[in-house]
Amino acid sequence: MMCWRKRVIGAASTMSLPIQLISTDFDGTLFAEFESPPIPEAVHNAIGELQARGAKWVINTGRDMSSLMEALARSQIPVEPDYLVLVEREIYCHTDSQYVGLEEWNVACARAHAELFARVREDVPRIVAWISARFHARLYEDAYSPFCMVAGNNGDADVIHEYLTEYCHGIPHLTVVRNDVYARFSHEAFNKGTALAEITRRLGLTPEVVFAAGDWLNDLPMLSRRYARWLAAPSNAVEPVKQAVREQDGHVSELSHGNGVAEGLKVCLARAPRR
Repeated sequence: MMCWRKRVIGAASTMSLPIQLISTDFDGTLFAEFESPPIPEAVHNAIGELQARGAKWVINTGRDMSSLMEALARSQIPVEPDYLVLVEREIYCHTDSQYVGLEEWNVACARAHAELFARVREDVPRIVAWISARFHARLYEDAYSPFCMVAGNNGDADVIHEYLTEYCHGIPHLTVVRNDVYARFSHEAFNKGTALAEITRRLGLTPEVVFAAGDWLNDLPMLSRRYARWLAAPSNAVEPVKQAVREQDGHVSELSHGNGVAEGLKVCLARAPRR
């Protein structure tokens, strides 16, 4: 794909940057639905300054394309992500004012999920029955998973998450992706971390120059030194995320949402050795 060739060539000019790839979750990390503006100026300025010096930015989200594009349009930010990871697994590259799927990765991803879900589908009615007998939750199938859930509250979601995790132990490669009261089944080989690793590889970079920020459990796969040397979480992140970031020498901000990410970028840049 042309977009990758352009960026590999452009990467040579970023060699002095200690952070050359920025991976951010969207909801709760950059975007706060009920704040004005929903994406603060501090974070899009920080990202834009690094992009101007040759760094690349990926939004790594559980949203699908239409939902993310609508939210970005409402946010009216002046910077564009160079890449998207959608539904925690599909990769898209910004080319000629649109986002084009990375076919090789996305086809393999779709095939792996189809094969896995063929084994799971017959168990879904039993799972739905167990949950429905105990909790008020919205349970449904969509284009990305034969089982999706919106629980009534986080307490219910915690109990259901335990039940689903135990079920996954009996199905090779099956995992639960959880974000707040939302959950769905997914293939363990395709997540925010492995998608970030693929983008890093295609740009000819290493994790040593990658920054990642997130706030919820579905961000944990990318909040790992395996994929990103520089880690950050805003103050509104859930405790397991804060703990994971602290244990890996990352930065947990006292500021929330995008302001916390902006501070995390600043702190990590200050701590990073000059290249």
